[in-house]
Amino acid sequence: MSDNTVATALRAPGQLPRSDLPRFGLPRYASRFPSAPDERTLELIAPDGVNNTVMLPCTSEPDNTGIERVTLQVTFHCVTTWSTPGLTWGGVRFADFFDMYLQPLCSVPNQIEQIVFVAQDGYKTSLPVADCLDESVLIADELDGHSLTIEHGAPLRLIAPKHYGYKNLKHLRRIELRTCARPIKRGIYHMLDHPRARVEFEERGRYLPGWLLRPLYRLFIPRTVKLFSRQLEHYNNERSNRRDK
Repeated sequence: MSDNTVATALRAPGQLPRSDLPRFGLPRYASRFPSAPDERTLELIAPDGVNNTVMLPCTSEPDNTGIERVTLQVTFHCVTTWSTPGLTWGGVRFADFFDMYLQPLCSVPNQIEQIVFVAQDGYKTSLPVADCLDESVLIADELDGHSLTIEHGAPLRLIAPKHYGYKNLKHLRRIELRTCARPIKRGIYHMLDHPRARVEFEERGRYLPGWLLRPLYRLFIPRTVKLFSRQLEHYNNERSNRRDK
């Protein structure tokens, strides 16, 4: 692990501090978990359908990628108005990964506008390519010096600290490049999915002002934390029982 540490600080209107970092997300994903929790292979797809796969090694394995590992100390901001400060993520910069693996797939790389990230549990999110190439965006596999757990996105996850948590996708398995930006969600999820979701500008949703969503989101925090915690406990018990057989 390189000693290179990047600290990002930004204005975060409407956020309240939280000492822990709970497993959190849309309620329908509470009982969904990665299908291959140890699989570190990423599928890469170009706009014309050209694809490739790349495997990011564990920190204990020889690294043949040639990409420098970095640490990033940031505050994690959930769109529902809670924030956990002082987290240290370890991994590789997405910009470096893009230069080495994604750009060569594209016949016209300067025409990429949007990057779509797909998780093992079926969740999707997207960001403009310019946001993804910010030096603070990581493909992370460590949190506070330890390998990621299922709770926090194992085996690989996206960390984009300038954007709300729903852009920081867990259990990353596929990266898609698009030459034109288009919505990837429908209905109410489309309305709540801002194209950029920048914390500093309180871009909580696509159409409504962020401050208007604060009281609504805060109502769901305790219930969602309990739901995700209960489902995680059930998942861990099932895994433990399978190992014991």
